Amino acid sequence: MARTRIYEIAKELGLSSKELIEKLADLGMPDLKAANSVDDDEHGLIVHMIADAEGESSTAAEEALAGETQLAEVGEDTASAKPEKGAEKAAEAPIIDGPIGEERAPGSTLEAKHHEGEGDPRPPVVSVLGHIDHGKTTLLDAIRESHLADREAGGITQGIAAYQADLEGKRITFIDTPGHAAFTGMRARGAQVTDIAILVVAADDGVMAQTVEAIDHIKAAGVPMIVAINKIDKANADLNKVISDLAQHGLTPEAWGGDTITVEVSALKNQNIEELLEMILLVAEMEDLRGDRKAELEAVIIESHVATGRGPVATAIVKYGTLREKDWVVAGTTSGRIKALSDGAGGRVSEAHPGEAVEILGFDDVPSVGTPVVKVKNQAVARKAVQKDDAKPKVQAAKRPMTLEDFFQETEEVQKLQVVLKAATTGALEAARREIEGMDFEGLEIEVLSAGVGDISESDVILAGTVGGDCPVIGFGVKADSKAARVAEREGVALLAYEIIYDLVDELTKTVRRALGPEYREAELGVAEVRDTFKVPAGVVAGCFVADGRIVRRGSIRVIREGETVHEGEIASLRRFEDDVREVQSGRECGIRLRDFDDVRIGDRLVVFELEEIVHE
Repeated sequence: MARTRIYEIAKELGLSSKELIEKLADLGMPDLKAANSVDDDEHGLIVHMIADAEGESSTAAEEALAGETQLAEVGEDTASAKPEKGAEKAAEAPIIDGPIGEERAPGSTLEAKHHEGEGDPRPPVVSVLGHIDHGKTTLLDAIRESHLADREAGGITQGIAAYQADLEGKRITFIDTPGHAAFTGMRARGAQVTDIAILVVAADDGVMAQTVEAIDHIKAAGVPMIVAINKIDKANADLNKVISDLAQHGLTPEAWGGDTITVEVSALKNQNIEELLEMILLVAEMEDLRGDRKAELEAVIIESHVATGRGPVATAIVKYGTLREKDWVVAGTTSGRIKALSDGAGGRVSEAHPGEAVEILGFDDVPSVGTPVVKVKNQAVARKAVQKDDAKPKVQAAKRPMTLEDFFQETEEVQKLQVVLKAATTGALEAARREIEGMDFEGLEIEVLSAGVGDISESDVILAGTVGGDCPVIGFGVKADSKAARVAEREGVALLAYEIIYDLVDELTKTVRRALGPEYREAELGVAEVRDTFKVPAGVVAGCFVADGRIVRRGSIRVIREGETVHEGEIASLRRFEDDVREVQSGRECGIRLRDFDDVRIGDRLVVFELEEIVHE
């Protein structure tokens, strides 16, 4: 029996996938995903339910089911539409005409000044990650060769670090630098550029070490993921093994009842490339990616170099606003007036809109990757901004913590400890992870952000540096390579090494407990029953009989009435006959006055307790 995806039914009905899913949820079919598939009976039921809900005739529903109605566009991609020659320009966006303030200083972390959901739909920005030799570059080449946008505008005469693919008039921007080092490197500099990540897994190899690293990097970034199972043309391709491997790492494919979108492709044979692009556009639609062309410019440098005969050249992706030729821009410690803009096909363009990537010619110097691009009014403002950035005292990286004790002393108010874990063998890694994740501390959550076998790499250090807070890299029986050590020293990331798992667990336990402070538990000292009450100038005294234990003057007290706590506080005075006393033993009578509480009644039970520190062995 044929199966149809929800997004295909949405097209038949002239709805967006999001609209259809919302309508079906209201009609009693919740938790559907756009990429979920249904059989013919369910397909017909959905069409009739929507038709009935909208008051359409059954004939219209039957026509939709038979595929005779006109397929509607999911949504017009106005953000990616190229302006025709002579078309009216968008209204001018705000331009900085004075010194750039601290909030948006060039070179500082890029902080969006815009609200999600504003502006027109824009092309999604996609990064491709995965294990070496699984076909990341081949897949990017296959998409470029078969679906390159604006091929007629000069062809592929000179590549840049990104290009746009076109599918039925809808565009997708691909960052043409595959791998999670580049992906996370921009995040380490504060620039979240990627909207969707493609995880490439070879059908003849399955999930490998770098695949797991890529999964961890994508999850840490919090972006949607699509799995492209590549090399399905190979004779030894084993799709069931790949799906099983993915499920073991928390990526349960739809075929197994999960939410992970998987597409089986062959980049070499150009097989199912169009289906992969459809899934990217589907995820983009559900994410409702938008960008306001009229807003203040927000762009990010994704690649830069010096080109012979051209000078400093940089590739930037526009997130908001419009970047035009002859604009004055600032990117960190360099500035310039844009002489030329080129798109991913090598063609000259006059402006770039949200979701688009362009090569910029005109900077005085090479800007750093991950640097935000700011538009300014003129050369004078640009120079002042660069001078101001140059004049800033260069922040020296903090001395790298060498022990967990150092780490917690330098980190304030730790409530969640994320760690990157590396070990020499799979068995050692699993044991270390099990021990760490099994530790339970009140007031502190411990999460293993990434775990892998082998020496600590530069990628591990970069990932640790991107999380929202301090994240040590812990090695068990491994060392850091020289490049990783240099990056850790520069970025101030803690590299902690252990040879014996119990040393790691013991130090982590002791250090965390010291960092969180002492733990206390309540120790009950005694219980008194209220037999009578007496009013005195200072308040109300409860005449009590000590039924159990002892009543201590310094202890805290809880008033229990009919099984419920009605007050908890301190003892203001404790008397036996006419004398003030420190304590009264079981079987004796006494008078107790509570501080700031006079509503004591006959029959109440007064429980006296104190907090004692828990001593851990």
